[in-house]
Amino acid sequence: MQQMEYLRSLLMSFPPVKVIDAALDYKNYMPLDLSESNADLTAFDSGNAAAFEHYINRLLSESNAKVAYGGYCEQRSLYRRSSIFKNAQTEQRDIHIGLDLWAKAGTSVIAALDGHIHSFANNTGIGNYGPTILLEHHQANVKFYTLYGHLSLESLSGLEIGQRFRQGEILGYLGTASVNGDYAPHLHFQIIADIQHFVGDYPGVCSKSDLVFYRANCPDPNVLLKITPL
Repeated sequence: MQQMEYLRSLLMSFPPVKVIDAALDYKNYMPLDLSESNADLTAFDSGNAAAFEHYINRLLSESNAKVAYGGYCEQRSLYRRSSIFKNAQTEQRDIHIGLDLWAKAGTSVIAALDGHIHSFANNTGIGNYGPTILLEHHQANVKFYTLYGHLSLESLSGLEIGQRFRQGEILGYLGTASVNGDYAPHLHFQIIADIQHFVGDYPGVCSKSDLVFYRANCPDPNVLLKITPL
């Protein structure tokens, strides 16, 4: 736990960073509530990617914004449509442990910090990440990871394990619903202290009983991005 707190403090000490289109200022961002308590979500089928995208685009237009963000430790009913988040033997996983940034398909995704490719994969299936990249970082003698999910297929083309990326360098682009797990286009960004045994993947949604562990192992990405004041 001490190591996790040190990582959080380290991330807080960095200046604000971006993980999508560096040209988009944070003043062009708006918060988005996708929790199960949001009554607006009952007005349409949140499991329908096209309807979901229309909803998000309407909110962006009404707010004169380019990016919608949010979701860390948010409990969401939308995961209940997919069997990957629950089976007969497991507790429902419906608490989101990354930060989502919703924008148009094709928006560039950039490396949060200097690092190298730990792993990558196309995690197929409804509700999954689709194309995913994990970077490994070493900062102030601390090793940790960042995950970038829901990318385009082209984002994985030509990648190699160990390939280095500089902070702000383009990693890939946001994918469409046809490849990103059947979601409206967005980036799932997650910070991971201990990657455990995972390769090309890491849980981005957890159950209530596992939340204490994942909150510690996956600190709020806003401590690094600083979209909102800490």
